[in-house]
Amino acid sequence: MTSSGPSSSNPEVKPVSVLFVCLGNICRSPMAEGVFRSLTHYDTSSQHPLIARIDSCGTGAYHTNSQPDPRTLSVLAEHGIKDYRHKARKLRASKDFDEFDYVIGMDGENMVDLEEADRREIASGEEPITGRLRLFGLFGSKNEDEEVGDPYYGGRDGFEVAYEQVVRCGKGLLEHIEERARTRGWKGETQNAA
Repeated sequence: MTSSGPSSSNPEVKPVSVLFVCLGNICRSPMAEGVFRSLTHYDTSSQHPLIARIDSCGTGAYHTNSQPDPRTLSVLAEHGIKDYRHKARKLRASKDFDEFDYVIGMDGENMVDLEEADRREIASGEEPITGRLRLFGLFGSKNEDEEVGDPYYGGRDGFEVAYEQVVRCGKGLLEHIEERARTRGWKGETQNAA
């Protein structure tokens, strides 16, 4: 795993990289990426010091190089996230599993696909990523088995439900990352702190 980005003041605490994964990478995972970028002030002068990289992808190649679903972008814009840009891509297991500290699936099917990709990587001699592979609903959710349902075939209201979930789970993920860093000596400094 490689993490590049702002560093924390404690050499034991390294910034982490987060990859959000859904099926086609046009609805849920780009929404989660956009929200998490907003929560962490990603790619700004006040970027969270524990975050190195944020990205998203799909387990399938159905929409490769497509923009996010217009409903995803309109819900993000309605909530103040207006500058998010993304082109859908498919998971590149060997590269992504090596580069990301957290690989976050949106639902059980995504998790099955990610676990299968991990098994294929292990069979080819790679290290397992089991400890870095998580269901997004585990973070800050009402139910540890909560899934962010695919709103693609429904109306805009499904995208609003997904937005509420990714905000809640995104905040929980950030709290998890911060708490884990605190156990390693991070004092909660911000990048702008002296």
